[in-house]
Amino acid sequence: MNSESQPLYLDYNATTPLDPRVFDAMQEWYVGPPANSGSRTHVYGQRARDAVEKARQQVADVLGARSEEVFFTSGATESNNLAILGLAAYGEQNGRKHILSTAIEHKAVLEPLDQLRRRGFEVELLPVTEGGYVEPDAVKEHLRADTLLVSVMHANNETGVLQPVSEIAELLDGTETLFHTDAAQTFGKEVEVLRNLSCDLLSISSHKIYGPQGVGALYVRRRGAARRPLAPLLFGGGQERALRPGTVPVPLVVGLGTAAELAAREHQARASAANRIKEELLSSLQSVDHHINGDLSRSQPHVLNVSFPGVDSEALMLALRDQIAISNGSACTSASYDPSHVLLAMGLDEDRISESVRISWGPGVESIPCDAIVSAVRGMWTSF
Repeated sequence: MNSESQPLYLDYNATTPLDPRVFDAMQEWYVGPPANSGSRTHVYGQRARDAVEKARQQVADVLGARSEEVFFTSGATESNNLAILGLAAYGEQNGRKHILSTAIEHKAVLEPLDQLRRRGFEVELLPVTEGGYVEPDAVKEHLRADTLLVSVMHANNETGVLQPVSEIAELLDGTETLFHTDAAQTFGKEVEVLRNLSCDLLSISSHKIYGPQGVGALYVRRRGAARRPLAPLLFGGGQERALRPGTVPVPLVVGLGTAAELAAREHQARASAANRIKEELLSSLQSVDHHINGDLSRSQPHVLNVSFPGVDSEALMLALRDQIAISNGSACTSASYDPSHVLLAMGLDEDRISESVRISWGPGVESIPCDAIVSAVRGMWTSF
């Protein structure tokens, strides 16, 4: 949706544009007959319920899961809260109050973990390498008999660095420890990995895969006939099998289902196109001094976190604001001027952190105006 008067949007890790095909699927549910999937006594409710269950299956299919294992939420933040805080009673009842996570998690994981600390849980945040990933051995070394949960994101939102979730899942196989991964940045993108990932809980966001904002899902894997360990955080209805009450937003859920189906069908082509753009960007940056933040060999194809020595990120974004829209951290903390907790955890000094920007792209972006970035960086150097 860029025009000559608008900068090119390159902040896809914050939110993606809404796919017109997704909008088309949602539109009839906004302008058509009333649709409450909880109304079981008439054709309107049945029609809405069928649409919700179709979307649930579409999401499940991306994961190779069963539809009854998918619970709709308002987004990955709620899914993370439900996955973590929803285990509190189970952990207390079973004397399992130790949790492992990492220092680079999204605030939607770190802040619920802080809440559990206040309830007496012992939370350990594992360090990461300078490449921005946690070593599986670090998880193995800190596992205990009373470890309730290991929560490790699949890809970091600031650096795009993929975490070794498959190796961690193997470590936990056969144990009673539950494994949660925040897959907000990888659902519908790292499809094969997630289809083969043996995790217990997985958080999903719609607006990272060209779906609508305000909806997501939590995948809760069933372990045989064992009772689901999660308790609801909200009360007031039996929707989503009593785990997440409240009227299901049919248009949003339909949008998520459609976006999930499209992602599963197109993820390889999208990744290939993103890789081409990344190679062009990396090639162009060779003409100026820069540092890549995060291990490139582990990074997703559509994102790059880069620092330009001596160039303040805020000043650079201001210089480029008429041409491209980029960021210097998580959208959830962009109003804060505190150094990125992710880059700090990777061992970067505050100067390098203040010089870092995140560029992320996807379908709809054919190329990045690399010359504009290089020119802006050089112009800021010569102005010193």
